[in-house]
Amino acid sequence: MSLGVSSGDLIGSWSLSFSDIAFVTGKAETARLGLAVQLRFFAGHGFFVPDHASIPSDGVLYLAEQLGLDAKSVNHYDFSGRTARRHCAEILRHLGFRRMTQTDRRALSRWISDDLCAGGQPINAMLEHVFLWCRDRRIYGPSRKELERLVRSQRHLYLEALLARVRDRLAPDAVALLEASLADPDGPTGFNTMKGDAGQATLENILGVTAKLAFIQRLALPRDFLSVTGKAWVDQIVRRVAGEKASEMRRHVPARQLGLYAVYLMAREAQLTDAMVDLLIETVHKIGSRSKRKVVGDIAKDIERVYGKERLLVEIASASIDDPSGRICDVIFPIAGKDKLAAIIKESQAKGALDRRIYKVMRRSWANHYRRMLPSLLSALEFRSNNAVWRPVLAALDWIRSKVDDGCRYVPPHAVPVDEVIPARWRSSVIDEEGRVNRISYELCVLAQLRDRIRSKEIWVVGADRYRNPDDDLPKDFDARREAYYTGLNLTADARAFSSAIREELAQELLLLNANIPRNDKVRLLWRGENRISLTPFKPLPEPRGLASIKTEIGQRWPMTGLLDVLKEAALDTGLLEAFETSASRVALPKTALDQRLLLCLYGLGTNAGLKRIAGATPDVSYEELLHVHRRFVHAAALKEACARVANATLAIRNAAVWGDAGTACASDSTKFGAWDRNLMTEWHARLWWTGRHDLLACRTTRDMRLFPAQALLFLRGRLHDRGRAAPLHRHGNPATIC
Repeated sequence: MSLGVSSGDLIGSWSLSFSDIAFVTGKAETARLGLAVQLRFFAGHGFFVPDHASIPSDGVLYLAEQLGLDAKSVNHYDFSGRTARRHCAEILRHLGFRRMTQTDRRALSRWISDDLCAGGQPINAMLEHVFLWCRDRRIYGPSRKELERLVRSQRHLYLEALLARVRDRLAPDAVALLEASLADPDGPTGFNTMKGDAGQATLENILGVTAKLAFIQRLALPRDFLSVTGKAWVDQIVRRVAGEKASEMRRHVPARQLGLYAVYLMAREAQLTDAMVDLLIETVHKIGSRSKRKVVGDIAKDIERVYGKERLLVEIASASIDDPSGRICDVIFPIAGKDKLAAIIKESQAKGALDRRIYKVMRRSWANHYRRMLPSLLSALEFRSNNAVWRPVLAALDWIRSKVDDGCRYVPPHAVPVDEVIPARWRSSVIDEEGRVNRISYELCVLAQLRDRIRSKEIWVVGADRYRNPDDDLPKDFDARREAYYTGLNLTADARAFSSAIREELAQELLLLNANIPRNDKVRLLWRGENRISLTPFKPLPEPRGLASIKTEIGQRWPMTGLLDVLKEAALDTGLLEAFETSASRVALPKTALDQRLLLCLYGLGTNAGLKRIAGATPDVSYEELLHVHRRFVHAAALKEACARVANATLAIRNAAVWGDAGTACASDSTKFGAWDRNLMTEWHARLWWTGRHDLLACRTTRDMRLFPAQALLFLRGRLHDRGRAAPLHRHGNPATIC
């Protein structure tokens, strides 16, 4: 049986009326509970019970209590037998239902096309609405397969009309460019190139992304289509195009082909804009960090070269006192030679000028290499700000954009914005002794300020998704109901009062820390380094009593259990494979074959074995077949839904007496990790550059909860890149225990 239902749904959906009780009690006692289940299930869903697994256990218990029967008697009722079919006909007469007519079918088709298709819901969700539509009108429709064909037909017609409207709004030049992109998929603006990832922060990748953005902007696509059309439809089209090859795209009729590609590029523009901003942020950071490492390394070499300066100073002072009238070459140089004294001078000059030296190296790196990206960057991205304090940074960007083709190297300070653009520590490096502003240094300074402001969302990017206007994240009625929202969040609208409360709380915590440090041997204050507070880790707790016995019993009962078997059992118990729906219009594979290939794909991706190796070890499945299922079915949203099903099912059967209550605090190897009550999904962080955006995390709760086999699927989502490729497997020092 399936999981339980809430008390409100239980009373509202599974209560029997007096007429229902009279109808049920007129049958044989052995069939009463099964008939009651059929009756209330049909009244709530609009279709009859397909099997025992679809019945909520709480509903059966509630019906058995009303009828004074044993809840286990429902297990002897055959929902697919002749008796059950006869009962279904009697239930329809009892509830006053009639068969669907042609007029009803046409009305249902219009309703699906006009109201239901616009939401872009999956087929199963649309079928549920269709059954409820029929139930509310006391109509008993045809079989589920026939209604599914009707829904798919209306979805197909709706999508064709949608793509035709997009195709009709394309200019002739845009049509020619799209057709050329599909004809040469590996060209600079080809189909495969447009689907490619941005890659690491290199000059070549930055220029490549700006070329892609320039190509999309040159098409002049109808971008208002994304705001009019539902997000679900756009996501489905993007998934479909992303999973198809160029040859498969060319097999579509022209209107459908161009419509699909145009919608994909509309959504792809926001993704590329985000990627471009990511590359900009990472590049500016890389220039600064590499320059700092180089300068600090040079200073370290200088310090090593002049080892023992205090001893030299004492010896020089003693020699000068002994022979105050002697010459330097006779008194000083025998103790410290010319080269050593020059090294001391060089070290002294380095101290106090670290920022200037770092900026000098940064400027050299920018001028000699990265500056080539500036024209493409400013032409592809449009920056805006809702804060007047940072408008000078935007004005500086506008000035740089207007002087891209100008060869001037120095400009007077009154010609460019200086305040709030050039930090005080860099002014001597940007503005020379004559008061002129060095243009190359100024550009680098502006980009450094731009990076900081974008990361704090003070400046946003037009057409981006993650770096969009922060006001778009507010409720539409925020201005009118500002006070209500602040009250609901228990916050004050006074910025000064808010910051004062934060400072007061921080001061109180610091006072508590100061009072606790003398008595706490786990906390120390350091005199040097960036982190001045040192925390000594706690010693690991002893293994709980009985855990060794549990592990031994599991090892004896299920020795050498394969991970693929664990994944299969998790799929059978939780129905996680139902979360994976095709991006195409229909599925021709039998369900058993599709489930097998889905399991093999998830296993190959989750273990990093790869689809080729899995196909080589499975004689009845080829690599092309697994790749097809991977492209059509496996994506981040489906993996998230599958993980949620596994997590919820695991927590539902979790014995709190053994494992404790579910908590929210987790430990992991990443620098950013979040978990919430009854949801073990994580927030991934791009910490290691060689792993891409996601990292495989081993987690455990504060109560030392071990992972059940089904929970292994929770990590599959993190094993995929944005385009669904497996990331490298990392070996952690303390992996979670699978028990």
